[in-house]
Amino acid sequence: MCLGIPGKVVQIGPDGNTATIEVMGVRRTVNTFLVGVVELGEYLMVHTGFAIEKVDVAEAAERIKLWQEILAAGDAAWQETEPRPR
Repeated sequence: MCLGIPGKVVQIGPDGNTATIEVMGVRRTVNTFLVGVVELGEYLMVHTGFAIEKVDVAEAAERIKLWQEILAAGDAAWQETEPRPR
């Protein structure tokens, strides 16, 4: 199972095989060899530091929304397991 996260290309590396993407305010450099030439503003699905697919804006927005829901559910579950002060 792949847990890819969509990120917006905000910078292209000088070597042409890397790009900096932004995901929920966090920036990471990823390898773009598998998806070919990328352009600023494009969205890439990223897994373990590699761009594995280009996605359109609507698809990226939907996937980001799903990740936010997953993270919120995880936060809620974590808070339920935290010991309560007496």
